[in-house]
Amino acid sequence: MRGRWRRAAATAAVLALLVAGCSEADAPEPPDAQTPPASTDSSAGSLTDSSTTAPTSAPHPVSLPALRARHESGDLTGSRLRLGREVLRTPRHTQYDVTYRAGGLRLTGRIAVPEGPGPFPVVVLAHGYIDPDRYAGGQGLTRERAWFGERGYAALHVDYRGHAGSADGPLGELDMRMGYTEDVIGAVQALRAWDGPVDDERIGLVGRSMGGGVVYNALVVAPGLVDAGVVFAPVSSRAEDNFEQWIRPDPARSGVARRILRTYGEPAANPAFWDGISARTYFADLTEPVLVHHGTADDTCPIAWSRATVRAMRRAGVDVTFEVYQGEGHAFGPQFEDAMQRTETFLRTHLR
Repeated sequence: MRGRWRRAAATAAVLALLVAGCSEADAPEPPDAQTPPASTDSSAGSLTDSSTTAPTSAPHPVSLPALRARHESGDLTGSRLRLGREVLRTPRHTQYDVTYRAGGLRLTGRIAVPEGPGPFPVVVLAHGYIDPDRYAGGQGLTRERAWFGERGYAALHVDYRGHAGSADGPLGELDMRMGYTEDVIGAVQALRAWDGPVDDERIGLVGRSMGGGVVYNALVVAPGLVDAGVVFAPVSSRAEDNFEQWIRPDPARSGVARRILRTYGEPAANPAFWDGISARTYFADLTEPVLVHHGTADDTCPIAWSRATVRAMRRAGVDVTFEVYQGEGHAFGPQFEDAMQRTETFLRTHLR
């Protein structure tokens, strides 16, 4: 794995998911969202394939190709992972606050480290949307972090830029929340540079809700960076869907929507931009296996989005497993343990 990752160092860390998408189990559920029509599937292209609708000359600075170019130039890095205070101890694992550097920013997070000498397989956790003004460090994937720590995985939960103690990104709302993926990829790189008890040849990405979109982006822009990706109740892999679901119709965010549309244009008027920030456009670049969990009763991120994503991945030749949970909602309550057991089976197969 390590050699493959080094060969893939010429791939870019992608900007994070464009919208303030879904909330997590640890955060209050947003009001029920009306399920939109299923997205129209577009042909999966490549960041280097001029046949896609993405720009073929100089890429837009807010786009997946632009992030790849930055990564190729060595501009996207992760380093200086440091343990802070101990926040939880059980007989099987201990959790610590952490800091690290990525994208020129000082970021915070929380890590679960199993008891024993290691080295341990690693998962980097990408949480879903929680209002940054209400977000507390390590919030959003608390159950998952402890679950992995108890079962022998080091689990690094990322506080995205602008959350908890993490520094703000330079573009604010106009970075379309895409800096989050840069933060997650930087976390992988910081773990590799760390001298702690982790196995940097066995790393997976796990994302929930909006964090599922972060995982999609990281996988398509940095193939070979990790061994596998797992997503729970993810947002759409098509950026326009997420904008229409949460940003445009929210009266409290009408000013944000206007700024986005003034800057980048309507999706119908400027499809190249919106395709350029959509992971689905570049599924042909995805080389790692993916596990998608989604409940049929999810009224926040409709399962139709995952069905469309999985179809597009399969057309692109991606090794994707789709687990459907009858009657399960967005937060994965009754079937959480089943989903985690399937996740562990999947990771045991691919993190080796």
